[in-house]
Amino acid sequence: MTYNESIIIQSSTGTQLPFTVFTPDIQSNAESTFAVNDTRKDLIETIHLTQLNLKITAPDNSNFRFLKKIELFIVAEDLEEKRIAWKEDIPGDIEKFLSLHISNEDLKEYIKKEKFTLRVNTVTDEILTSDHHIDIQSSFFVDAKVLGQ
Repeated sequence: MTYNESIIIQSSTGTQLPFTVFTPDIQSNAESTFAVNDTRKDLIETIHLTQLNLKITAPDNSNFRFLKKIELFIVAEDLEEKRIAWKEDIPGDIEKFLSLHISNEDLKEYIKKEKFTLRVNTVTDEILTSDHHIDIQSSFFVDAKVLGQ
């Protein structure tokens, strides 16, 4: 399963201070995705994040050099927030694409919900003079029993 979301890190964000951004609610579409793959929510055994990448889409001349640290948390109704991806001490030569370290947590209860949110916590080490638009691209591995087997 893949999900693509976007966030904006506002200009004038202070340096060395934590800054939090939430994605809009992400519709999981789990029911339809599972059905296409001949399974159901109740047959899901585990769901693990396999990849989480960030890509700057604007401004055109920007890069990830402004980031010192970034963490992503998954949030869903009635579930405790979990840190799912992070990168610390981001090197100054990172351009428009950043791959994050990922946790090995079982996220099935979050993805099985109708919707979830990602909370992004960043620390910058440069003053931003323009808004930075960032795409969040995530991939999940779903281990499930197949209907009729």
